[in-house]
Amino acid sequence: MAAMKLFIVATPIGNLGDITVRALEILRAVDWIACEDTRHSRRLLDHYGIQTACFALHEHNEREATARLMTYLTCGQQVALISDAGTPGISDPGARAVAVVRAAGFPVVPIPGPNAAMAAWSASGLSDERFLFVGFLPAKAVARRKELDQLAGLPAALVFYESPHRVAQTVLDMVATLDASREIVMARELTKCFEEIVRCPLSQAVDWLSENEHRQRGEFVLIVSGPTQDREGDGQADRVLNLLLEEGLPVKQAAKLAANITGAAKNDLYQKALEFKHAINT
Repeated sequence: MAAMKLFIVATPIGNLGDITVRALEILRAVDWIACEDTRHSRRLLDHYGIQTACFALHEHNEREATARLMTYLTCGQQVALISDAGTPGISDPGARAVAVVRAAGFPVVPIPGPNAAMAAWSASGLSDERFLFVGFLPAKAVARRKELDQLAGLPAALVFYESPHRVAQTVLDMVATLDASREIVMARELTKCFEEIVRCPLSQAVDWLSENEHRQRGEFVLIVSGPTQDREGDGQADRVLNLLLEEGLPVKQAAKLAANITGAAKNDLYQKALEFKHAINT
């Protein structure tokens, strides 16, 4: 293995058996492993008897740790970069380090492997021809809904990551912002003992999460199917209706105005307004 390369190594998202033979060979052969959390990564490394020296590279020290990484490469040493789970640089630290290394002229070699988004997509059964990986939405509700509103009309399925303490509110915002008849796939604890992958209409997702407190535990991948052509107009009407309701208009008035603006049926919008209000208040 040639010197002075940065290897981007994908590691298991749960089940330690999912690491590739090539990844293990690289982790044993390099001089250093840059880890998002050295304590977390030590469990994986100890499991496979890997004694390679480690140092931390995470979102709070990426600038300083990248300088350290560059020093090793300049001295002719080999470095592997791993995150806590999955592939570095995909909703994980690493992008800054890769950019610096590439700009300096050193090769960057991907060692492919586990990825939560791809694992969930492969088991979703959705037939969309394309998807957009969004990753994590903003933590604050106003910014989150604004981003969802911007994504609503895109002709593609949407793939999100979400944490357990925010998943219920995020799904509620999806119901209020996207077309509630679109399907959602909720994948939690992928490759772990309590793995669960559920597919249902978006309108039923909040109820499913609320039925059992355990369903809101673990890291989530959320996939929302893309809008079909005959639903795009309905989706626009839903977004207008939702904005009017957020401004505090009564249900009847909001439905009437949304119907006048979009041409959608007023009675249908009135029923949707009642559902939106119920979802927000429960």
